[in-house]
Amino acid sequence: MRKLLLTCASALALTLGAPQAMAQDAAGWTLEKAAEPFKGSELSVIFLDRPGYRAIIDLLPQFEEATGIKVNYEIVPYENSRERQVLNFTSNGDLTIALVDLVWIGEFAENGWIVPVENFTSDAEITDPNLNLEGFFPLLLDAFGTWDDVVYGLPFDNYSGLLFYNSCMLKEAGFDAPPATWTELKDTYGPKLTNAAENKYAFALQSRRGETQSADSFMRVLWPFGGSLLNDEFRSNLMSEESQAGLQFRQELMEYMPQGIVSYDHNEAVNALAQGQVAMITEWSSFYSTLADPATSTLGECLAVAPEPEGPAGRLPALGGFSLAVAAQAPEDLQKASWLFIQWATSEEIANAYVEAGGVSGRTAIYEQPEIQEKYQFVEPMVASWQAGVPEYRPRFPAWPAISEIVAEWGSKMMLGEVTTEAGAQEIGTRMEQVLDQEGYYGGNKELLQ
Repeated sequence: MRKLLLTCASALALTLGAPQAMAQDAAGWTLEKAAEPFKGSELSVIFLDRPGYRAIIDLLPQFEEATGIKVNYEIVPYENSRERQVLNFTSNGDLTIALVDLVWIGEFAENGWIVPVENFTSDAEITDPNLNLEGFFPLLLDAFGTWDDVVYGLPFDNYSGLLFYNSCMLKEAGFDAPPATWTELKDTYGPKLTNAAENKYAFALQSRRGETQSADSFMRVLWPFGGSLLNDEFRSNLMSEESQAGLQFRQELMEYMPQGIVSYDHNEAVNALAQGQVAMITEWSSFYSTLADPATSTLGECLAVAPEPEGPAGRLPALGGFSLAVAAQAPEDLQKASWLFIQWATSEEIANAYVEAGGVSGRTAIYEQPEIQEKYQFVEPMVASWQAGVPEYRPRFPAWPAISEIVAEWGSKMMLGEVTTEAGAQEIGTRMEQVLDQEGYYGGNKELLQ
């Protein structure tokens, strides 16, 4: 798979005009020189309240001092971030940079809200000769920034699902290693690590209604059990034996999770581990810095990290993340200035500083450094998952936002016991296929998967 992805990334680089930019003498190009025509410009972007964004905010003065370009950002909850951007784009607002979730890339690209990077890489005056698109993990560049074989954005806030755990709690319960499989987590670790009377639980699965429910909870239990949202004909696959096994497993696992888990977002799950309420969580790699920080976590040396557990279909960890893309609504000069910022924010040059500040870079080179591997426990399992992850962990087609709302509603009802997994799956399947039919996916005029 890695060989195939590397080949794809190489082909993409050749189609992006990168050779023209690299043909310039690297010593003759500087960010400061490229930014001279845009001094005094102001850019606008939406950020999230997560470690990767706090990290780039810490480094932002370096960019602004070097370029004279001001970057205005607004921190918005994830659940509101897509809607805020869509409203801005459809009203010809002020955003010059788009923050693009993996599952929004199709919607943003097909609506013409973001600009292909080829528009900028073919211009040697504004493209760093050291851009090195091949230096991104191929899986990330493909999943986060590419649609219909066209690259629109560069990987910025990059996630792999990992198992974070309190090694001290596990040791006290008689375990010298984390669970290797999901079944082992539930059947062996669950009973020994759960004491509801003391408000102690084995596990927390962030499941708040919204994208957290649909992506981080619902989808997380499909792939490892061999299930999926859709089959090869783009029809619902939720009634398959494998999908039902995963969804039923989640219901049974709730016995070992805190009360009210359906209201837990990422922050609540991370805090539950950080404060010793739960022994294990499966969360995004970007939360390592929060769990390792004594100001926000009591774990200290008890913090440990492992790959997500295996299921009957193998180890298929969650994949998530964002790219930064130039907004098509921005005037030409601000598009170019935005491109300079995107290159800088995702560059190999600041990757070390970005990681040290709490971010997770999408660049391969930084994770090859022995000191980084030794300092950050999350690196080895994260890099391994990016070599063999699930590129279509969540469908990336433009219809996903509407389908996500359906999954979130009925996935929550399943967990609350308001419907069975079978009835909920039937409801999701029916409603999901109605959306896909309306979008033309069954009329022969849509590609099934990009």
